[in-house]
Amino acid sequence: MAMNEYALDVQGVSKVFRRGEKHGYLRDLVPALTRRLMRLGPAPDPATQMFWALKDVSFQVKRGEAFGIIGANGAGKSTILKILTGIMHPTHGAVHVAGRVSALIEVGAGFHRDLTGRENIFLNGAILGLSKQEIQQRFDAIVAFSGLEDFIDTPVKRYSSGMFARLGFSVAAHVDPSVLLVDEVLSVGDYVFQRKCVERMNSVIASGVTIVFVSHNLRELANLCPRSLLLEHGTVQMIGPTDDVIRTYFGRGQQPRVADPARGIMITEVSVRDEHGPAVEFTSGGKLYVTVEAQGQIRHDEISVVIQIVDDHQYPVFDTCTERLAGGRELSLDRNETLRCTFELDLSLAQGTFHVNAYLHRYLTNHPYDRWMSAATFFVSGAPEARGVVTLHPRLIECEIRPSEEPVASRPSVAP
Repeated sequence: MAMNEYALDVQGVSKVFRRGEKHGYLRDLVPALTRRLMRLGPAPDPATQMFWALKDVSFQVKRGEAFGIIGANGAGKSTILKILTGIMHPTHGAVHVAGRVSALIEVGAGFHRDLTGRENIFLNGAILGLSKQEIQQRFDAIVAFSGLEDFIDTPVKRYSSGMFARLGFSVAAHVDPSVLLVDEVLSVGDYVFQRKCVERMNSVIASGVTIVFVSHNLRELANLCPRSLLLEHGTVQMIGPTDDVIRTYFGRGQQPRVADPARGIMITEVSVRDEHGPAVEFTSGGKLYVTVEAQGQIRHDEISVVIQIVDDHQYPVFDTCTERLAGGRELSLDRNETLRCTFELDLSLAQGTFHVNAYLHRYLTNHPYDRWMSAATFFVSGAPEARGVVTLHPRLIECEIRPSEEPVASRPSVAP
C-alpha cells in the first residue's frame, strides 16, 4: 500500500463481541451464581455467545477525499468509527492512518455542565488534542462560529440543548486534523446553523482534509461525498459512486408493496432518472423522469397508472396519471404483457427528500389493482432561496429605503 496516496487503509477488519450476562443488581447476581454452582441447565454454547459486528471489512480512502459510510441501524457503522479513532481495537485485520485523526462523533462530549462556555472550550479543545496556545489562537473564531458571544461566560448547564450542541460542534470543527471522522453531527442547532455546519464541512474538504462521513441524512452525504461504502450486518456490500450506493441501499430497504396475486397484475419496477440516466440527487428546476413497469397474468382493461410524489412525512405533494395526461385514453394489458410508462416532470420542488408512490387502478371506478409505496426516493437540491415543499421561483424586483412621510401623530390637527 502506498501511504503517500492513501490517508486511510482498512484491511480485513473484523470485530467480535461476546454476549455475556450482565447483573446490575444483587438480586439478579445471586440466582445466577447459584445456578452456576448447582449446574442447573445446560451451559451456554460459546459459539452462540459471539456476535460479529464487523466481518472482513476492507476499504481505502485517498488523501483529501470525502468518503461516506451508509447502512441501517446495527450495520456496524459506529463500530468501524470507534476502530478508526482507536477507541476500540479490531479482533482481526489492521487499520493504517496517515496523520492526525479527529472525530466529530458526539458534539459536547467532555463538556462539564458547571463550567462556563469559555472554560469548556479550553477543556473540550484539550480533549480533542489542541494545545492551550492553539485554543487561544482559535478562540474568537470558535465563539463567532457558535453565535454564543453573549453567553460565553454563562455555565453551560443554563444553555438550551441547541446552544450546547452548537458550542460543541464549533470547538470540534476548528480542529485541524489530517483525517476527520464525522458521525451524525450536521443536524445540530437550527436551520441557519445547520447550513453553517455544511459550509464548514465543504471548506474543510476544500482545504485537503480527508473526511469519513457517517450519516442517515443521505442528501447531505450525497452532497459531500463522491464515493461511499454500503455496510449491511457488518459486511461490505458495495463501494462506489455515492448515488449508486444510495440507490442500492434504497432498493434493499423499499417498503413492501400491497399486492394481491389473485388480481393478476403487479407493478414490477419504479425508477427515477434525469436527462443523463439513473440518479438519486436532482437539481430544483430541472427534469425528473419516473418510469413505472407492470406485468399482467390475465387481461386487464381500463388501466390507469398513477404516480404520487410525497415528502418525507408521506404528505402528498403532487400526483398525476396516464388517464388524465392521455386525454382519457384507456390502457389494456394482456396476459404475459409488460406495461411501461415514463412521466416527465418539471421539478419545481424546494430542497428536501421525496418519495414516489405508484398505483395501478381502474380509472372510472377507482378500483385498485396494485400499489407500491415509497417505491423510489430522491433528493432535491439547489433552491436555497426557498423554504417549504415547492419553489415558486422567487425573484426580488424591488427593494429600496427612503425617508418616511411625516408621522400622523406629529401633524397639526385641523378643526372641523
